Amino acid sequence: MSVDSTYEKEKERRNTIWIVVAAYNEAARIKTTLGGLKSLGYNIVVVDDGSSDATAEVARTLPVWVLRHPINCGQGAALQTGIDFALSRGAEAIVTFDGDGQHDPADLPQMLKPVWDNEVDIALGSRFLGRVENIPLVRRALLRAAILFTRLTSGLKLTDTHNGFRVFSRKAAQTIRIRQPRMAHASEILDQIAARGLSYVEVPVTIRYTKETLEKGQSTWDAVRISGQLLAGRLWK
Repeated sequence: MSVDSTYEKEKERRNTIWIVVAAYNEAARIKTTLGGLKSLGYNIVVVDDGSSDATAEVARTLPVWVLRHPINCGQGAALQTGIDFALSRGAEAIVTFDGDGQHDPADLPQMLKPVWDNEVDIALGSRFLGRVENIPLVRRALLRAAILFTRLTSGLKLTDTHNGFRVFSRKAAQTIRIRQPRMAHASEILDQIAARGLSYVEVPVTIRYTKETLEKGQSTWDAVRISGQLLAGRLWK
């Protein structure tokens, strides 16, 4: 095989990989996040979830697709919008990636590999198999509790259950439907993985917490409230 044909084959492969970035009021961080991702050469669609700042305008300064919800619908809804768009463009692998800079683009090749090699339907990032920086003790405790909760309710034996860094095969992206518009979508995805018998693997990744992302992100009370809602939903089934 010639060098040119190898290059064209790799280019064609990269064109079928899409990264979905859900963003809400991330004008200060989105350019850095997207810059790190663009260097990898994959397609990127940013879903601005009704931001009141210049998130969409900043994203449009880069060669990425930008979709916008007119009102804030929640991260789950934004991800589903991006996934639907990527599928409509022929995506064979879809990555979900947070817009706030917590994830490391350098982890993407190892996240993609098991899905692209048809070993599993879904790759799930795990900060506890990899590295987590500056995580508050209360947040760590809640995440550990979420792991136990997930094992008890879905049977999935995971080390990290609320990590937004994921890779879906086309089959998995078409099978899973996110109906929880806000943060409970993370648990909903895992429930659907278990219910539909989709194969998965956890991959070590890095997550970096900063003062800004902790202030902006899901609060401790929100995490407790969401867990209570999910548990109540299961008890009333």
